[in-house]
Amino acid sequence: MNINTKKIRSFIIIIISIILLSLFEIRKNYLLSHAYQAIIVKSLTGLESQLENILKETHVPGISIAIVNRSGPIWTAGLGKADLANNRSANAETLFRIGSISKGFISLAILSLVQEGKLSLEDPVHKVAPEVVFQNKWEATNPIRIVHLLENTTGWDDMHLREFAINNPTISLAQAINYDPSSRVSRWHPGTRMAYSNSGPAVAAYIVEKITGKNFEQYISEKFFQPIGMLTATYKQPLPEITTMLYHTDGKTVYPYWNLLYRPIGALNASARDMASYLLFYLNRGKVHDKQIIPASFFDRIETATSTWAAQEGLPIGYGLGNYATVRDGFVYHGHDGNIPGALSAMQYLPHEGIGYFFSINSNNRAAFNKIDATIRAYITCNLQKQSVEPATNISEKADAYSGWYEPNSPRVNVFYGLERLFGLTHINVQENNLIMTPLFEKNSLFVPVSDTEFRYAPANESPDPVPTLKFLNKNGERQFIQISLGLRNPALLHITLKHIPTWLAILEIISLAFIVLMYLSMLVYVFYWILLKLRKKSHYGKDNNLLLWPAIGVLSLITIFTICAASSEVGIAIERLGNLSIWSFSIFSATIVFAYASIASAITILITPKNSVRYSMYIFSIMITMGLAISTLYLAYWSLIGLRTWI
Repeated sequence: MNINTKKIRSFIIIIISIILLSLFEIRKNYLLSHAYQAIIVKSLTGLESQLENILKETHVPGISIAIVNRSGPIWTAGLGKADLANNRSANAETLFRIGSISKGFISLAILSLVQEGKLSLEDPVHKVAPEVVFQNKWEATNPIRIVHLLENTTGWDDMHLREFAINNPTISLAQAINYDPSSRVSRWHPGTRMAYSNSGPAVAAYIVEKITGKNFEQYISEKFFQPIGMLTATYKQPLPEITTMLYHTDGKTVYPYWNLLYRPIGALNASARDMASYLLFYLNRGKVHDKQIIPASFFDRIETATSTWAAQEGLPIGYGLGNYATVRDGFVYHGHDGNIPGALSAMQYLPHEGIGYFFSINSNNRAAFNKIDATIRAYITCNLQKQSVEPATNISEKADAYSGWYEPNSPRVNVFYGLERLFGLTHINVQENNLIMTPLFEKNSLFVPVSDTEFRYAPANESPDPVPTLKFLNKNGERQFIQISLGLRNPALLHITLKHIPTWLAILEIISLAFIVLMYLSMLVYVFYWILLKLRKKSHYGKDNNLLLWPAIGVLSLITIFTICAASSEVGIAIERLGNLSIWSFSIFSATIVFAYASIASAITILITPKNSVRYSMYIFSIMITMGLAISTLYLAYWSLIGLRTWI
C-alpha cells in the first residue's frame, strides 16, 4: 500500500467519522429535547431519586425545586451542587436565577396601579410616558397601549443582541430604555399578533417607576416581596455564598454573573422557599395568611389573553399579562419559563386543581430541563383527574376555505424572519372530520373541531387537549390568518400567527429551497472529490476547477456562517460572541459579504470562460450552482442578511 493510498483512506475515514458523529450528536440532542417520556413516580422519595438521576445523566450540577398546593409547600429543596469548585451543595435557601419568570411582578405592579386609579391597561404608552422612543406608523389609529406591552402584542422586535450584551450593574432603568430603541418598531398593527419581545415589559416597568416615583426593585420589594414572604429575593447580584454558580451545557465551565440591561424582565434571584411563597400567592389568588394582599380578580386577568385577534374572538389559550397558558398531558397550566446565561427555569401551576411547581437548574442544558419538567408534571398530576375535554363537532364547510399553504407571520426576531418564513411553511388540509397541519420539516399535527372556527389538538398516543388551541380568523372579509398556541410541545407552533399564501408561491419556494440545497450538497461532494485528487497528486481539468472555484468559496462561506451560529446557539455564548464586535460576529459579517461576492464572481467567470475550454457537463453544473448562489444571494439581500452586523 503506497503512502498516497494511506492518506486517501485516512482522509475518508476522518470525514465519514466526523459526519457520523455529528449526525449522532444532532439526533441524540433532538431525542433528548423532544421525545422524553417521563417515568411516573408517586412519592417524593421516588421523585427526588429520579431528579438526581437526571442531573447525573445530563451533567447538570444542581437544581432548586418547589412543589406546593393551596395548603402550603409540599416540597422545597435544592439538589446537587451550587458550586462545584468549592463543593458547595444546593439547598432550599440557595438563590437561583429565574429569568423571565420575573416578568410576573411587572404585571402585578401595573395592575396595582390600575386598582389605585393611576392608569389603565388601555392607556396609550405615549400618553403615560411620551419620552419613551418607539415607532408605530399606525399610532394615530392603533396606538400602542400598556396592555400590549404586557401581552407582547406591540409588534416590536425582540431585544437586539447588543442590548443583551450590556453587562452593567449600575445602569438605571431610564438609561436602559434610552440605550437602544431600534428594536421598538411595530411591524404590524399593535394588538393583533403576539410576538415575544423583552422590550415591552421593560417599558411597562419604566412606567411603574415613573408613576410611583420609586426604583422598580424597591417598589416590588415593598409591595410584593415582603408581604408574600419572598425574603431573600433580589434583582441585584447576591453574595456568592448564598447563590449558585452558573454553568455552560457541559456542566463544568462557569458563566460569569450577567447583569441584565432591563433588570425587571429577568434578573431576579430567588430561592426554592421564595418561589414556594410566590406560587402560593397565585394558587390562593392573592391571599397570604388569610390577608388579601391584592384582589383575586387580578389573577383571572393575568391568566387571560385579550389583545390578539384570536383572543378577541374567544380563543382561551394564549399569552396573558406576563403569564401564558400551556396545554400539557390533558391539563391547562399557567405560568412562565426563564432562560438566562447559565440557568433555565419554569414556574407552572394548575389554578383549578390548586397545585403548582417551580424549578431552576444552574446550566443551559435544554435536554435536562425538558426531562425534569416532564418528570415533575407527571408527579403532580399522577393522582389528578384530567380536565374535561370539549366535545368534537362536525367540521364546518368553512374549513375548506382555509385549506392551503401558510407561512409564519409573527416573527420574534426580525433579522431571521426571512429564514423563519421559508422553513416554517405549513400546509393545512381537511381529512374526513379532522384538520391536518403539516409543517414543512415537522410531523403532522391533527386537530378536531369544537366549533366552526376553533380546533383542539388531538395528538396520537397522548391525552387530547381539553380546550381549543387553533383559531380560524376572518379579517376584513378575508380568510387569510390562523392563530395557534400549541405551547412548548412544538416550538415551531408557539403562540404564532400563520398567513395564507398562494399555492404557486409555496411550491416555488419549496422547489427553490430543494434546488439550492441539492446544489450546495453537490458542490461539497465535488470539493471532497477535488481534495482526494489532490491527495493522489493526479492532474485534473484546471479550467474546470477554476470555473467552480468561486461557487466553492460561496458554499464554504455559507457553511462558515451556519457553523458559527450553531457553535453560538447557547444563549450566553450568543450574547457574548454576537452581541459585541468580536472575531465571531465580524466573521459572520465577512462571510455574508464573501458569499455575495462569490455569487457575482461565479457568474462573471461563467461569462468569460469559453465553452469549448471546459467539459460541457462541468459548464452546465457550474451554471446550476451559480443559479443556486444567485437565488440565495437575492433572497438574503432582500431580508438584509448580506452584510449582517449582529452587534448593532
